[in-house]
Amino acid sequence: MGVTKEERRRWDERYSTGSYQPRPAASPFLESWITRLPVGRSLDLACGAGRNALRLAEAGQRVDAVDISSAGVEMARAEAARRGLDVTWVVADLDTFQLETAAYDLITVIRYANPELWPRVAESLAPNGWLLVEHHMQTERDVLGPTDSRFRLQPQELLDAFSSLRIIFYEEAIEPADHPADCGQGMYAVVRLVACNGDPGF
Repeated sequence: MGVTKEERRRWDERYSTGSYQPRPAASPFLESWITRLPVGRSLDLACGAGRNALRLAEAGQRVDAVDISSAGVEMARAEAARRGLDVTWVVADLDTFQLETAAYDLITVIRYANPELWPRVAESLAPNGWLLVEHHMQTERDVLGPTDSRFRLQPQELLDAFSSLRIIFYEEAIEPADHPADCGQGMYAVVRLVACNGDPGF
């Protein structure tokens, strides 16, 4: 599911007005894998205010980070400058953004659902490149997060979408909400995947 022009405007407004508070730190899922990931050229898709792209840069990755919200990217750019980190920031619509083929040693897609993008993501991995995906999942449980099922991934969807890759880790879980606005208020349904385009080195 891509992002419409109206949704782009809303995201810019949320970032600009402060009505949306980005998570202050990188995804704990990314953090738990970061020492095992190949260091090289990486791509963070739907980077938002840059929390994961910045963490990748801190870990020595050469990072390209893409998001549709210019306001979010400007926040990320300012934080990168404050920390002295070098990240290539790109404002673009991922529905039309041209991903380079066989270009990235690592791609991260955290809290963004766009099934039409999955084939292009797989093609953009370099030989032996790694992929990390984390997002909200469809469920019958009463959970927080996106209320529109189009913005949630179906159970097993990532396994089907990336069946051409070597699946290293896969998880579906119901767990406490971790966003500052939701923390302590309820639960999330999440799905996580780590995969490799070839040999992960073990």
